[in-house]
Amino acid sequence: MTSDSTPAGHRSGFACFVGRPNAGKSTLTNALVGAKVAITSSKPQTTRHTIRGVVHRPDAQLIIVDTPGLHRPRTLLGQRLNDLVMETWSEVDVVGLCVPADQKVGPGDKFIATELAKIGKRTPVIGIVTKTDLVPQQQVAEQLLALQKVMDFAELIPVSAQDGFQTDTLADLLVARLPEGPRLYPDGELTDEPEATLVAELIREAALEGVRDELPHSIAVVVEEMRPREGRDDLIDVHANLFVERTSQKAIILGYKGERLKQVGTTARRQIERLLGSRIYLDLHVKIAKDWQRDPKQLRRLGF
Repeated sequence: MTSDSTPAGHRSGFACFVGRPNAGKSTLTNALVGAKVAITSSKPQTTRHTIRGVVHRPDAQLIIVDTPGLHRPRTLLGQRLNDLVMETWSEVDVVGLCVPADQKVGPGDKFIATELAKIGKRTPVIGIVTKTDLVPQQQVAEQLLALQKVMDFAELIPVSAQDGFQTDTLADLLVARLPEGPRLYPDGELTDEPEATLVAELIREAALEGVRDELPHSIAVVVEEMRPREGRDDLIDVHANLFVERTSQKAIILGYKGERLKQVGTTARRQIERLLGSRIYLDLHVKIAKDWQRDPKQLRRLGF
């Protein structure tokens, strides 16, 4: 043992998952961490921040940085998300390029691989075929062959976060490429995200379900206040605003007589209570921040 009770040969460091939007990065992060630290949705561009999840093992501490999906940006927000991804992968010890088994390797994957190749000499890249539970074994094999042609990977591995197929093996491959070092986070800490950020993300996740395709990009959530109810130690008051860009979008989020917003609140409240381990009162309001994705001042106000 070392002086800080870290076992000899203990490894610690950072890995990040990159890929096109909806490639399964957040689901894979949650599966490896063993808890929900990143929100997931079938809508592209769900992830907007780099979320760090911590995998604790006796021999290592692996910090996984889940990044937004790389895409052709149409707004200032999109450009900022892309910049965030590239900044992240230049600072980690190992990168995992995620490509879903149920979609052909396309120009987007090749673009990311080209960018990754520029850092590849100093940072190993592992090719990961995700969502293998959705397709026959033969298709997984074909996808691995197709991915192999995209760049020179340190390793190639098929996984399924849904049924746990090879997630432990992937963790081993990532850990093997970390430097030796002490634990960077206390035992039991699964993320360094502030609770208010996680709460805002859970509300956004609930709001994303079932909305029209053009709306997800326009939703932002800010938690204005989160504190225990005065005189009660069993209830936390959470006040949050959902921002959209246009009046028509506000009507979609509210739904008929406010029914949709009520459903968003019910779904989010369950998840937040699980996260905080306490009953909560959730107060949600929908506000308009006109064209916020293109406005630098509003982007700053909304945390981007």
